[in-house]
Amino acid sequence: MSDSSSHPPLPTTDCDVLIVGGGINGCGIARDLAGRGWRVVLCEKDDLASHTSSSSTKLIHGGLRYLEYYEFSLVRKALQEREVLLKSAPHIMWPLRFVMPHDPSMRPAWMIRIGLFMYDHLAKREVLPGSRSVDLRKHAAGKPLKDQYKRGFIYSDGWVDDARLVLLNALDAKARGAEVLTRTRCTHARRDADGWTATLESSQGTRTVRARAVVNAAGPWAESFLRGVAQSAKGESLATKSLRLVKGSHIVVPRLFEHDHAYIFQNPDKRIIFAIPYQDEFTLIGTTDIELNGDDPGAARIAQEEIDYLCTQASRYFEKPIVPADVVWTYSGVRPLLDDASGDPSAVTRDYMLESNTTAAPLLSVWGGKITTFRKLAEDAADEVGRMLGQSNAQRPAWTDGAFLAGGDLSAWIGAAKRPDDDFERFVSAVQAKYPWLYGKLTRRLARAYGARVSELLGDAKSLADLGPAVAPDLHERELRFLQTHEWAVSSDDVLWRRSKLGLHYTPAEREQVAAWLQANAKNNDKVEVEVS
Repeated sequence: MSDSSSHPPLPTTDCDVLIVGGGINGCGIARDLAGRGWRVVLCEKDDLASHTSSSSTKLIHGGLRYLEYYEFSLVRKALQEREVLLKSAPHIMWPLRFVMPHDPSMRPAWMIRIGLFMYDHLAKREVLPGSRSVDLRKHAAGKPLKDQYKRGFIYSDGWVDDARLVLLNALDAKARGAEVLTRTRCTHARRDADGWTATLESSQGTRTVRARAVVNAAGPWAESFLRGVAQSAKGESLATKSLRLVKGSHIVVPRLFEHDHAYIFQNPDKRIIFAIPYQDEFTLIGTTDIELNGDDPGAARIAQEEIDYLCTQASRYFEKPIVPADVVWTYSGVRPLLDDASGDPSAVTRDYMLESNTTAAPLLSVWGGKITTFRKLAEDAADEVGRMLGQSNAQRPAWTDGAFLAGGDLSAWIGAAKRPDDDFERFVSAVQAKYPWLYGKLTRRLARAYGARVSELLGDAKSLADLGPAVAPDLHERELRFLQTHEWAVSSDDVLWRRSKLGLHYTPAEREQVAAWLQANAKNNDKVEVEVS
């Protein structure tokens, strides 16, 4: 970030709620509050979803393993949310079947059957099929596995493009009136009896925001925000909780199997890992649970021991061993979990807690959470902010249950919605019919990324040439400008690793071409235009 001191102060902004943090919780809360008519400003010190929220295992799931820790309330809440989310954005989320090979040395079959029965029945299902046993000697999912795995179980959950999920919430928030400021750091927030005065710094200059309430959704930085940035009128620390930062790392290797199911593997240490079809040509394997002690959450990187662990555990099941040399990409995220003094990081609850503080101007801190329950967390947070600001839910009611995310309403293309996965396939066909000059691979990628917003990108284009020169394979200048103008994209990492995963498919030279184009065509990122379809 360039020195903001060289710029004149920006105009002071007055709002109802200042949200600090542009991950899934912050953007989800901004969307919900803006949709209820509150004046919202959200600031994020980096890019949207640039840390924990783009580093998940990318699952919309109830959390089968949490049943062993008696987290029934969390699992039920997550299971209830699965289909709500799948229906809200079928272009970035879809159902996924999981195969669990049975290893009698891990857990007995009767225990797994009981767990899956509960998983099937803790919440209503309309889209996702239930669990069943499978003969791996006859099912396609058994072919890549070692011969010793003869039986297993299949159940349902969902997949999500996590970084784009955050983006869609930010787009919806902005379309409903919220101001979303990326690469803007909150450096100071002073709390008085009747409001907050915050200082926001970006490359454009320093801005003062006066807010009636503050929402601390800083994720791994939530505790440090309260200890160092947010202060009472007397300069006292507002921190009351301690976070436990747990690093989860993933590896990506060339595709290990041809079918469309994912695997869940039980490990001797009682943990589980997933092996998931990824970006057509790859398999995603994760995750680890490594406690961070005093490390900068933003600097978290996978350790060699984690790579070895994931390769070793996956190789217990696959016929072809996975070795570190197979790894083509890695990523690590830091889960901000409430410290419950548990010795095992895997056992720390993934449920969230909302902490209200009304000793002066309202402060709401978000502790913990998981991507599957973000919408419910945001709804609960918006309810609580409204209460603290003197408005009842009847006056500003909840609205996101059943609402589409940006680009998720495909009805103009395909008519009434049916099943989210089938709806998307009908949508791809409709896009191909409207733009017959698009080739199949690009049609599907654009449909996945933008949903119904694809018409905003393609507009009146009549040929591939109308999209401008290809800066890299399948990536044209018009799309890059769209990402800059409509999706807050600035750097090549924004484009290649968060707005898309094209970086996985490009050579270093091709990635550099994208970086060079963005640098040569830089825009003022505060001027983001939004139209939600």
